[in-house]
Formats: sequence, C-alpha cells, structure tokens
Amino acid sequence: MAVDGPLGPPLPPGPLRPARNPISRALLDKVLGRSIAAAGLVFGVQALLEMIGQVDGMQLAWAWVIGVTTFGGLSVLVVASLVERGVTTVEAFVAVAYLVALVTWPLAVDDPSVVQAGVPWLWYLCTVATAAAASAFSTWVATGYLLLAPAVYGFIRLTPSGGAVSPQRAVLDSVYAILLGGAVLILVVILRQAAANVDQAQATAVARYSGAIREHATELERVQVDAIVHDSVLTTFIQAARAWSPDERELSTNMARNAMAHLSAAASTTPFDESATSVSSMADRVAATVSELGVAVEIRRDRLDDHDIPSTAAEALYSAAVQAVVNSSQHAGDGPDVSRWVEVRHEVEGGVAVEVGDTGKGFDPAVVPTERLGVRVSIHERLTNAGGLATIDSAPGRGTVVVLRWPAELPGGLRDVDLGAHA
Repeated sequence: MAVDGPLGPPLPPGPLRPARNPISRALLDKVLGRSIAAAGLVFGVQALLEMIGQVDGMQLAWAWVIGVTTFGGLSVLVVASLVERGVTTVEAFVAVAYLVALVTWPLAVDDPSVVQAGVPWLWYLCTVATAAAASAFSTWVATGYLLLAPAVYGFIRLTPSGGAVSPQRAVLDSVYAILLGGAVLILVVILRQAAANVDQAQATAVARYSGAIREHATELERVQVDAIVHDSVLTTFIQAARAWSPDERELSTNMARNAMAHLSAAASTTPFDESATSVSSMADRVAATVSELGVAVEIRRDRLDDHDIPSTAAEALYSAAVQAVVNSSQHAGDGPDVSRWVEVRHEVEGGVAVEVGDTGKGFDPAVVPTERLGVRVSIHERLTNAGGLATIDSAPGRGTVVVLRWPAELPGGLRDVDLGAHA
C-alpha cells in the first residue's frame, strides 16, 4: 500500500517585478520639500530682479538684512531639499522671515514713489511663504499664517510705501494670495492624511505578518518537540522497558545517547536556519547514527557529490531517516530473512531522496491510530515543514519502504493523505 503525504509547497513563482515605493509620509515630505524649493527658486529670481529695481528707495541696511535673510533662506531650502536634511526647519525659517519682512516693510521704504511704479518685491514670495508654512507647521498654525500674511500684505498695499492702491485692489491681492495658499494647504493636508493612512496600513500589515511568523515558528517548534519526544524519549523508554538481553540493553543505551544529542541539537538550531549542508555529510550522519542502533543496516550511496541543500532540509531528512530505522528495528522483527537498508541518492534537478526499507513484517498505515506520533510527526510533518515529501509503501507480510524526498516532487496522481502513525 502506498501512502503519499501532502504535495508540499507550490513551485516558486517566476521573477517578480521590482516593487514600487508606495506613498508614505516620508516620501510625501520629500516631494513637497523639493516642490516648494523649486517654486522658491523660480519666484525668488523674479523677486530679486524687482528688489534690485526698488533698492534705491529703501534703507540700505534693511535691504541687506532682509534680502540676505529671505534669499539666503530660499537658497538653503534648495540645498536642504536635495540632501533631505532639515527641510522642515528651513521652511519654518523662510515663513517667519517673510512675515518679518512684511511687517517691517513700511519702516524700510524711504522713497515710496520708487515702489508705487510697480508692486513690492515681497509680493512674488507670498505663495512660497504660505506653502512653506503649510509644510512646516501644523494645520491650525498654517491656516492662521495663511490668513495673516496676505492680510498684512493687503494692509501694506494701502500705505504709500506699499503703492497706495485702492481698498478694492488691496482686498483683491489679499484674496488672491489666500486662494493660492489655501489650495496648497488643502492639498498638503489631504496628501498627508492619505500618507498617514498608508503608513498605518503598512504598520498593521507588518504587525500581522510578524504575528504570523511567530505563530509559524511556534508551530515548527511544536512539531520539533513532538518529534523529539517520540524519537528520543518515548522510543527510548519503550526500548528500555523491553531490554532483557545484553544486545537490547546496548541498544537502549545507544538510543539514550541519541536522545541527548537530539535535545542538544534542537537547542542550538532555529526553524529559519539559512545555512547549507552537503548531501554527503548528511549521509555520513545517517550512517554514523544508524551504526549505533545495534541492528544490521546496509548503507547505500548513489551518485553523491558535494551538492549542498539547506540545513533545515538536511536535518529533516536525517531525523526522519533515523526514526524510520528505529521504527524498523522495533517492529519489523528479527531473523535471517529480515534485511534493512538506507539509500541516499540524488534525484533530478538537485533533489535528494533517502530510502529506508526492510523486508520485515510490514503494516497497514490506514489502521494506525491518528493520535500516535511516530510517522505523522517524526517523519511526515517533519518533511512537510522542510518543504519535502514522505511516502510509505507497506503491507502486512511484505516489509516497509519509506522514501523521503526534498524538495517535494509533484508527480501526477499524488494524493494528500495523512500518513497516520507508526510507533
């Protein structure tokens, strides 16, 4: 009777396209900072040209201080946006410096006629300042700045130093600045909210994934503990209880040593070990352990070389093979007509197979109680968790053959049948 384990994990997918960077708060701040810096550079050039034309009618000291502060802040903002350092701080400085320049404008103009021919050069930077405030400050502070800065500018436009325009023109200029700055502020608030939602969703997904990883690791550890309990503890106790002859006692002693070795190895390994082990060294371990069990087992090696497989797969193949030999020594019977063998061989496309067989009593896997841990945990689940496949061909009176394969093959007709247990 052939009993097949689960088909194992699906074939690996093809090459994946590089993942695009999703929207996030960090990415949004980066794009926003560079956009404001670019706008400041363009409008700053216009304002600088106007300032050069109006500087003769202003106090020279104020012109130098405000000019260096304003245009220097815009220049530093360009650099900061490129190096992605201190962008928010520089944006806040630009917004505050612009507001100070607006408030002190009437005190700085000596000859209003120079300004009245056009508009104060600060006008070209009003939208840049409100955009910088929208990016640097909280929503409520940025809203207050959006209303304050254009209002101050409108008031200045009514004075002789600001052009002495009509109230309608001053209100129009202020409303125009508020509309432009408001559009920027609304856009910033909406995008930041969307970015915050994306960040929250990503954080939740990562937390859930971490929880799933921990649960998976716990399940792997449970299977490992179950297998160790059966392989190394229960089996040893059973053998010790049956040990009447010197040979049986020697077998019990060797099994106790193996139990200690299993426990020591389990304490030093993790379920996600990414190291590699050669197939030859894995076969050597199987041969060395089997030789200590006190039963005659023929070791066969077929086409083995220095091919490496993951350590988790090698450990699963080794442990499952040893347990299969232990099961055979306990249940297959003794006598000149009973032979046992372990064959380790390469298969196609880098696969590995370990065959453990005997010509003993055999058994019917379908009638073994499912609560037993032998084949189900020690062989079947151990191979499945490592990405392999265990198959058993056995029937009463014609021996047993256990084939352990890694990775799991996908031949047609395999059935997903629980192997049951064989203790």
